[in-house]
Amino acid sequence: MRGFAVSEYETRLARAQSMMAAQGLAALLLTTEAEIRYFTGFLTRFWESPSRPWFLVVPAAGKPVAVIPRIGAALMAQTWVSDIRTWSSPDPVDDGVTLLSDTLNEAAPHGRIGIPAGPETYLRIPQADWERVKASVTGTFVADGAITARLRAIKSETEVEKIEMACAIAGRAFARVPEIATEQRPLSSVFRDFQRLLLEEGADWVPYLAGGAGPNGYGDVISPATDAPLQRGDILMLDTGAVYDGYFCDFDRNFAITNATTTAMESHQCLIDAVDAAAERAQPGTTAAELFHVMDTIVTGGVGGPDTGRLGHGLGMQLTEGLSLIPQDNTALVPGMVITLEPGIETVGGRIMVHEENIVITETGNRFLSPRADRDLTVLQ
Repeated sequence: MRGFAVSEYETRLARAQSMMAAQGLAALLLTTEAEIRYFTGFLTRFWESPSRPWFLVVPAAGKPVAVIPRIGAALMAQTWVSDIRTWSSPDPVDDGVTLLSDTLNEAAPHGRIGIPAGPETYLRIPQADWERVKASVTGTFVADGAITARLRAIKSETEVEKIEMACAIAGRAFARVPEIATEQRPLSSVFRDFQRLLLEEGADWVPYLAGGAGPNGYGDVISPATDAPLQRGDILMLDTGAVYDGYFCDFDRNFAITNATTTAMESHQCLIDAVDAAAERAQPGTTAAELFHVMDTIVTGGVGGPDTGRLGHGLGMQLTEGLSLIPQDNTALVPGMVITLEPGIETVGGRIMVHEENIVITETGNRFLSPRADRDLTVLQ
């Protein structure tokens, strides 16, 4: 089913308001896409335009109030939100400042207004307008105590189903890579064709695609594709964040072009072993740091430490969200969390290989959402 039943949003709101009450918050002010969509279901790619600010006020009691540019009124009216307040935007004189201030003064007169303030958050409003809002509001702005982050970290069964659907779509596209990746084919062409395969298999859009290719691995995992042709013996890696109904998958696959060296084959097997070991440990109560050390022990012998980078992260409405699998993150896993397992290994000549899978934490352990890769490196003939 596309979207969610109204009961999903009612549950999210009830949980938020319970947490708000515990922290003495009269309202939440949300300004970014994922948070606004989480409470409303407002799904649009119009966020690509930075010209207009968008606001959602979650009061201590009652339904959320949307304070948005008029261009979004018709779509917001299709959600469960009924109180939709609009202005004509962009407005260089008053781009929603007065309307937002009045709404906050109504919802939280002289109260504490929480705004997301932890890692991965930002305030999506021009600085000058934000100063005007603060001067006009009778309440006090404070950090939201990670309410929105904690809510989003634990997915409902329906949310998990959407992530699993995104993973299935990507899995089918990866299975078709032999159609597009051949010796002497430019890497840029492979990237474009892989996005096409993802769309053909059911992705709504492909906001993220990265990878690399080279002998015994690649130099990094975030570079855009060049026009360099694939060569015999290259390792091709494709890493996708494809979206289905507003939820991401995020996993990669490695392929050898025509033949694979012993180094590449053994490195790939080591990466699979690291994922398997982490999956055996991933269960409620295990910490993000513990999963890091499980994988780091296999790929570096335990000497990687912080310089290794993170070996996984949270996943959901955004490509990366929430916890990081690093030595310093002691977040305990709980049922409903969706995370990636993403070990990397140095091969030779400054090159690396990485492997990534997506899992959901269950009451008794975990379940793979991405179709699992074989331990043996796939060789494309």
